[in-house]
Amino acid sequence: MLRKSLIVLSLLSVSLSAMGTLGSTPEQKKAKPQTFLWNNATVYFLLTDRFNNADKGNDLAYGRQADGAPLRGFMGGDLKGIIAKIKDGYFERLGVNALWMTPPVEQIHEGTDEGTGKSYGFHGYWARDFTKVDANLGTDKDFKNLVDIAHQHGIRVLLDVVMNHTGPVTVSDTAWPADWARTEPTCDYQSADGAIKCTLVKNLPDFLTESDKAVELPPFLAQKWKQEGRYEREVKELEVFFGRTGFPRAPRYYLMKWQTDWIRKYGVDGFRVDTVKHVEAAVWKELKSEASVAYEEWKQAHPKSRLSDDAFFMTAEAYNYPIRDGLLFRMDGGSRINYYANGFDSMINFGFKSDAHLPYETLFSQYSSYLSGELKNYSVLNYISSHDDGFPFDPARVQPFVAATKLMLSPGSAQIYYGDETARLLNVNEAQGDAKLRSMMNWTALQKNLPIASTQSAQTKQTTRDLLSHWQKLGQFRRAHVAVGAGLHQQISATPYVFKRSYQRDGVSDTVIVALDLPVAKVHQIDVSGVFLDGEKLHDYYSGKSGIVKAGKFELPGQHSIILIGKP
Repeated sequence: MLRKSLIVLSLLSVSLSAMGTLGSTPEQKKAKPQTFLWNNATVYFLLTDRFNNADKGNDLAYGRQADGAPLRGFMGGDLKGIIAKIKDGYFERLGVNALWMTPPVEQIHEGTDEGTGKSYGFHGYWARDFTKVDANLGTDKDFKNLVDIAHQHGIRVLLDVVMNHTGPVTVSDTAWPADWARTEPTCDYQSADGAIKCTLVKNLPDFLTESDKAVELPPFLAQKWKQEGRYEREVKELEVFFGRTGFPRAPRYYLMKWQTDWIRKYGVDGFRVDTVKHVEAAVWKELKSEASVAYEEWKQAHPKSRLSDDAFFMTAEAYNYPIRDGLLFRMDGGSRINYYANGFDSMINFGFKSDAHLPYETLFSQYSSYLSGELKNYSVLNYISSHDDGFPFDPARVQPFVAATKLMLSPGSAQIYYGDETARLLNVNEAQGDAKLRSMMNWTALQKNLPIASTQSAQTKQTTRDLLSHWQKLGQFRRAHVAVGAGLHQQISATPYVFKRSYQRDGVSDTVIVALDLPVAKVHQIDVSGVFLDGEKLHDYYSGKSGIVKAGKFELPGQHSIILIGKP
């Protein structure tokens, strides 16, 4: 049951057409261009194979079988499925302005049993060929269409990048040569080298990213490209890359070329980088430099397709980094590493899932202090659940509305993990390990508007659509107002709880006021003096009602427990 109420008031105008409803689409209503800051981004993170299946013809490619352990095989989601939801306006109605998908690259073909039952590379982290889209997800053309259509809808695309490891070795998937990847020792996590110069787990070969020794193209990859009729083109591109950069033909530079090609060819706007702490920090700075070159080349070649002149963006997955660590990530063995100084604009905040249990003011004020202090000019990506975190906030979805409010109103950028907005199950009984977190998107629950079992009581029966609507309104507010995630937080009143966020930089000015824990009443009267002027028209984006500021007060019917107000 939703216990919290909020009032949001803003100084930037929000396009009414951008709000949308469950039934409206961008084709019916077009939003005005809105100011975008990565520090305030709302990022939707999904596993392509688990999101939406629009092409059943590619469900099992390369001879794969439907014989995986529970939730460990391919289930049919594809790039066309994501495209369909972009076109439908699903992401725009949710306020999403950045899309992060698991790696789309071709995975090992076979399944393998590493102790949790037969598993396939449906998740994208077991690469076989970094230069091609996995056929289970679609084609290279599908990926290009996805990026193009996302850009047309004002949505940036984050590519999930893996440079630490290959996929497991199987009978038919040839191992990378010994001068490319190590197969032992397994990481012991007792020191920095104990997390870097080692394999994460047994049978997950680790690229020799520390090596400057020149290596030849892996024979299995050369043979594959010849069979596909693109060997000469790929080799020529490598010659151009190494000729331009002067890099030695070491493993990490091949990988950088292949990863940055996704920018140069398709125009992806940023990288979410996997397993950051397991690779030498300086490698990421090199990657950022090459990615930035590729992004500028793409923008110059596609002036009508680029969304802005923003620089290329990178966020880091350094496992267990909490925002309280500031600039210095605490490495295994106690050493400290500044990843922000090594190419990253942001880091995924593993601490938010725990911090979300804090009272609103404690959470918001602490985060604002971190981001306006040591982390000024940078940001963090907050989340309540994820694909490999077995300890999410509210794992049983007992507080799905409060979870949304805390995530979407916290300073920093926000990551919505697919199904957060529809109370998708995070603990599937028949699955093991992280597979429990990776069920198919619960579209049926949304279509049938099923009740959310964990919120049932005698007083309320809230449904999947009720929850989605709540997320949409919060998301639209974030998308329209950069002060929410990037602004400076200041408490105005403890009872009722009211705070202000303000942002003013580089010609962008935005201020918002939020009130929480307001009781449902006949009338709400909010003191907006000093923020809005008498005579200004304000709009409640939750009820759709508007009004005029009189004597420093804004008044509206109080039957709703949550209110979103701003200048129309």
